[in-house]
Amino acid sequence: MNNNILVTGGAGYIGSHACKALQRAGYTPITFDNLETGWAEVVKFGPFEKGDLRDRARLDDVFDRWKPKAVMHFAALSQVGEAVRDPGKYWSANIGGAVTLLQAMADHSCRDIVFSSTCATYGDQDGVLLDEATPQRPINAYGASKRAIEDMISDFGATYGLNSVIFRYFNVAGADPEGEIGEFHTPETHLIPILLDVASGERDKVTIFGTDYPTPDGTCIRDYVHVSDLVDAHVAGVHWLEAGKGNRVFCLGSSRGFSVREVIAEAQEVTASQIRTEIGPRRGGDAARLVSGSVAAARDLGWQPARSTLSQMIEDAWRVHQTLQHPGKRAS
Repeated sequence: MNNNILVTGGAGYIGSHACKALQRAGYTPITFDNLETGWAEVVKFGPFEKGDLRDRARLDDVFDRWKPKAVMHFAALSQVGEAVRDPGKYWSANIGGAVTLLQAMADHSCRDIVFSSTCATYGDQDGVLLDEATPQRPINAYGASKRAIEDMISDFGATYGLNSVIFRYFNVAGADPEGEIGEFHTPETHLIPILLDVASGERDKVTIFGTDYPTPDGTCIRDYVHVSDLVDAHVAGVHWLEAGKGNRVFCLGSSRGFSVREVIAEAQEVTASQIRTEIGPRRGGDAARLVSGSVAAARDLGWQPARSTLSQMIEDAWRVHQTLQHPGKRAS
């Protein structure tokens, strides 16, 4: 029986954790990644195929040889600040890669896709608990490109019978509880890894970008979900499609928001370190508050974010931070 799943972006933070979860569930994850933001060292749970999604000939070769039964699509550029500064780069990479992938799927009769979307498609809707019915109003090219891919998937579904589960998820944090893989980016823009760098003395301070947002302490509020919980939902999405349950969109979050200052305080508690901060201006494209109000994933997928407490996410990330060397640092 062919249990091959093509995982685009499988050498990245979330993709590598998904590959481990897929292998544990009895699938063979085939990582497809151009290594622009991913790391070959974290491809530990199945074969690796290096390539760019916009290279149709390379994709055809991979589909011909592995004949995946489904695709899990993570590959994308995802830095909000960069998306504001250089929107063309995001439209080219994210949309160009997705349309080539979807056309290859159609031509190779691969009909099931689990797509990694984002809560950034909602934009800045202050005071709104976001769910699947909330209007999408992205405020940067990252969120806009992800929303466009959702529309594209719907169009390919109507024309080619493509079946899809789309996950709009919130801020991802934490690391593999068993310590095999973690969160590595270059440059690092995610709050918790930056805080851990400060706690370990690898950087001097963390910048708080804006303290005048309409929130209780003036800093942005985000809903955090543990990466292991997140990828469990993606495996459940594969099972959903295998069972022929139809196309769905699910929000994935913990339904609890934490401000930047609250995350800093918790990181200090977990690491037993004083974390130095400085105040900087707001970043363009940052929403004040993004928090999930969805119950659909729990109700219909049976998904529970069991590890998605702030302390657990930081503890898991801190453990890996102390034991695994950043592959970029090793390479240098």
